[in-house]
Order: sequence, then structure tokens, then C-alpha cells
Amino acid sequence: MKIKSTSRLFKFVLNLLIMLPVLAQARQGNVASPNKQLQVDVFVQNGQPFYHVTYGGEAVLENSPLGLTTNLVNYATELSWVGAEGGAIDQEYSLEKIKRSRIRYQANTLVCSLKNKDGKLFKVEFRVSNNNIAFRYELPESEGPLALVVEKEATGFNLPQHAKGFLTPQSKSMVGYARTKPSYEEGYQIEQDIAARSADGMGYTFPCLFRIGEKWALISETGVQGLYCGSHLSDPTPDGTYTIAFPDEMENNGFGSTGAAIGLPATTPWRTITVGNNLKPVVETTIPFDVVEPLYEPSIKYTYGKGTWSWIMWQDNSMNYDDQVKYIDLAAQLKYKFILIDALWDKQIGYQRMEELIAYAKSKDVGVFLWYNSNGVANDAPQTPKNKMNTAIARKKEMQWMKKNGVKGIKVDFFGGDKQETMRLYEDILSDANDYELMVIFHGTTLPRGWERMFPNYVGSEAVLASENLMFTQRANDMEAFHATLHPFIRNAVGSMEFGGVVLNKRYNRTNDGGNHRRTTDAFQLATAVLFQNPVQFFALTPNNLQDAPGFAVDFMKQVPTTWDETVFIDGYPGKYCVLARQHEGEWYVAGINAQKEAVQLKVKLPMLAGKELQFYGDNPGGTSYLKKLKVDKKGEVKITIQPQGGVVLVNKKEGNMTSAR
Repeated sequence: MKIKSTSRLFKFVLNLLIMLPVLAQARQGNVASPNKQLQVDVFVQNGQPFYHVTYGGEAVLENSPLGLTTNLVNYATELSWVGAEGGAIDQEYSLEKIKRSRIRYQANTLVCSLKNKDGKLFKVEFRVSNNNIAFRYELPESEGPLALVVEKEATGFNLPQHAKGFLTPQSKSMVGYARTKPSYEEGYQIEQDIAARSADGMGYTFPCLFRIGEKWALISETGVQGLYCGSHLSDPTPDGTYTIAFPDEMENNGFGSTGAAIGLPATTPWRTITVGNNLKPVVETTIPFDVVEPLYEPSIKYTYGKGTWSWIMWQDNSMNYDDQVKYIDLAAQLKYKFILIDALWDKQIGYQRMEELIAYAKSKDVGVFLWYNSNGVANDAPQTPKNKMNTAIARKKEMQWMKKNGVKGIKVDFFGGDKQETMRLYEDILSDANDYELMVIFHGTTLPRGWERMFPNYVGSEAVLASENLMFTQRANDMEAFHATLHPFIRNAVGSMEFGGVVLNKRYNRTNDGGNHRRTTDAFQLATAVLFQNPVQFFALTPNNLQDAPGFAVDFMKQVPTTWDETVFIDGYPGKYCVLARQHEGEWYVAGINAQKEAVQLKVKLPMLAGKELQFYGDNPGGTSYLKKLKVDKKGEVKITIQPQGGVVLVNKKEGNMTSAR
């Protein structure tokens, strides 16, 4: 090339300097969703791998780091590109205990191969569907070493500066009640600046929701079992980059490594990103289940449904034979499948009389779930039975007794964090429980990470500021509607959520005349039975509700299902209001709630209900709830009003299942 003048030489050099960063970041691998809207570019710059995400041509994640570091091998820096291979996935599966019972997963794949300075191979696998990204690392077997400890990940999420976060902070370890935290029960900060740090400096709990202008992104992880630790997001750097953070050293009473012990070949859990121009893909996503597989076969055909639960209103003292008989009878009257008998049953009822109680429940066609403390070593929680679930010998002996007496499931409480040591305990409990035909609910626990599909007998986790807090503080009641409008977009979007709600008492005590005040309406409570998804739901109904609650509300709670064939997001905004529709065996339930100070007036589109007459549960401006009939026009549109702290439910019941307005 000939340069004819100083001016032209200056321009040539200037343009070259401008182009150098681009050349250094030259795209070395890319994959797009089937509809081409979502794209991931992967490249290596100065020995560091990065990925970049766009949706509709606009950046959702800017250059974000990849890689991990082990105790003996570095897979994060001084890497060089080897190559990339692409492919496609088109799979179908059925899973009746999530938000949709039949799923078709279509995605394009990209497997990027890199090597470190010692020639050790390292792979990053991306799967990109129309609104979802899942990626993980693969460490192939090498000449050695084969046993490694992953000490940290470079994995990051570099959000644009204008993004806003809807986040719940990770708690400090060994604090709170009986040193039981972190238990995934912190509150939320919404519309938070991208560089804001968490209250305790511990980062943020998965899942994490971000608004990026008009777009949305939900970041989480799935596929975690005993082969790795659970993780969360770190506090951000000033430019808005959040990285994968491993458990705090003090979790689980300081016992166990904060990293992950792996043996090659190995794969890490999937990190997931759900992206959309609106919130519909976030609410409807099935990515936590799409990229995992069942780890074992179910020992029996597990059945799901509703149950009663005395503890939420009658507390510890109700764990006696006579009170549990009352709740078994309540379950039978409501035609519920289960009763949950909570902590202290072993001391206040005893094993011998418990066998009689289980037999009584069976005579009423009611199955029993029993509460257990997960440990005796990770925290100071004194509730019994304890030291029954944390060792294999004691656990199997206890489960053998349960199977002999026909117990249907267990609720295991008070876990110690996200370390690999604790993840092994979750896996061991689930696997052993399946051998003894037991379903499992976790409480005081971590987020489920694809477990609905991975573990056939898993049926839900708390991992949220759940109904017990309504009993504990008035503030929780004052904030109930706000938190409820968040869950479909964040916590419940990625996994089953055992909330333990639907309160028809006006007050939180045994006699419905003292304790904390419920601020929300009856219609609001009915709506949460649909909004909150979990295949086994223990509702907070009490025997007195058969007399003092509206008859139409009790009838609704007799009929509402807990499993769904389809879920459709209708309208809403986190922290303000939410309307969604779920379908069960041809019957649609459309539920909405409002956390704002003013009523919300909406014209909602329900094409699946065009021209149909529906049951409509709503509220008067004064807060009283009612049932009436409402017809959707031929265009499938209907106007609804949701009162402050109130709710609506629209139901197209089959003939013979209609509820009377009594």
C-alpha cells in the first residue's frame, strides 16, 4: 500500500487504531435462536474468553467474561481458541408438576473449544432457544490431574448501564433465627441502579430480574446436584458486571468447601438467561427444566394435590392428636388429598399414636406429610424430629417406618446454605425418599434448580418470604400484595414455590379474633391459589372457615387444581400488579392481583375464552369480595377492575362444576 501524503497517513493510522479493538474482539463463534432474534457471540481477547448477547439487534449483555479456576489448572486466563461446532435440538417431554405439562424445546447449540497454556482442553456449550440461553462448561478427561477443586468462576453478566435490577440480597451466614440463614427469605429491592451493592455485601440470590430499557432478562442457574455447589450473583463492579459467586465460607456452620470437588470428565451446572421484549417469556419460561434430565426413575406414580396445615394458624401447640384429627377432618370435607403435620409431632404426639393418626387419615382418604429437621449440626434449630435426615442410616430407618405406615411425603426444614456438602444432602434425601415412595418438600431452603425434572419425587421448595411471615409480623401483611406481585416474574418463574398461603381468616390466630390483620381481600387470596405454582399446596384454611368465610370462597378452594397444562402471561409489572392464566384439563383460571394504592382497570385479551360465560370473583371498592357471572365478548376481550390489595379470578368451569354464589 502506498501512502501519498502525511494527511492520508494520519487518517490511515487513526482508522487502524480505531479498528484494533474490533479486530481483537473478532467474532470466533456465534449462535442464534431458531427465530434469529436472540444471538450469542463468543470470542477470546488477550487470552480471556467472553460472550456477548443481543436481542433484536440490541445489546442485552455486553462483553461478559467466561472461565473458571481450579486448585491445579487455570481455565480462565491465557486461553487460546481451538474451534467451535454447532447443532440443533428438537425435543419433547412431559412434566405435570411445572407450569406447562407438555413442552417442546427447540434450540441451536454452539460448543466452543479452547485450550490453556498447558494444552488442557476447555469447552463452553451454549444452547439458544427463542427467548432463552443456557450455557455450561465441560472439562474433558486429560492425562492428569483428574481430581480438581473449582475455586472460583470468572462467569459474568455485564449489563448495560441503563439497566435496572429487581433483586433480593443474599443473606449473611449463620444469622437470623437459630443461625439458620441463608434461607432465601430476604425482601426485594426493585428498579435498583445497576451498580448498587447489596445490603450485606454478599451479592444477590438467584433468580435475578433486570429491566434493560424496554427489554427484560432473568438470570438464574439450573442442573445443580451433589456434584457442584449452588451459586448466586456477586455485587456488581462499577460498570454493572455481576459474576458467579460461590457460597460463603461460614455457611453450614463453616463446614465444607466453598467450591466444588470434581472428577474429570466433568460438566458444571447450567447458567440461564431468559430474554424478551416484554415479561411474557420470563413468566412462561421452562428453561430450568429444558436442559436437564431425570436422574432416576420414580418408584411409584406420584400424585399431587391440595392439603391442610394447622401450624400456620394454630402454631406449635396444635401438634397434638386431637387438633390433627380436626385438620384431617377438614381435609376430608374439602376433598383434599393431604395433611401436613408439622414440627414437634414426635414429642407431642409420639410415634405410637402417630401410627394411629396416620391410619385415621387413611380411613378418611387423606395422605400424611411429616415435618423433619434436616440436621443437628448446621445450625441451632431445636425443633424435632432432628438427626433423622442428615445421615444415611438414620434416614433409611426413619423412611422404612414411614413407608410401613403409609406416609406420603416429608417436609424437610432448616438447611445450611449452598455448599456442595449441602447439595449432596438434598440429593441424598430425595434419592432415599424415592426408594421408600415418599414425596419431598424443602423448607428453610435454597432455590430449586431444575429439580422438578431431575428428581421425580421432588414437589416443591419454600425459598421465598412465605406465609409464615404473615403470622410473625404485621409488616409482612402490609407488604403481602407487593411481594405477591413479584413472585410470578422472579422466584416462581424458575421453580415450584411452596408458599403455604390462601388465608381466609381476617386475623392471624386460632380464634380469628387477634394477632396480625390481613390487609388483602378474599378475592386476592383466591387469586394466589392460581398465581403461585406448586404441585402440592398446603393451604392456610382453618376449620372455622367452613362457617365464617364466604361460601363461594370455600367452594372455589375445593375445586381449584394444583397442576397445570398451560400457563399464559396476560399483563402486569413486578411490584404493581399481575394477571396470568392457567389451564387444567380444559378449564381456564385467569387470576389477577393489585399491590397499588389505586384500582387497576384493564381490558384483557383472552382469545381462548372468546364468547364464553365465566365465573368472576372480584372485590367491591370497600374490600368485600363477591362472585358473579361475566361474559367475554366474541373478540376474546373483557374489562376487569382489580381493587387495591385486591384480586380477580375468572373461571370457565365445565358443566356440573359450577360454583353457586352463596
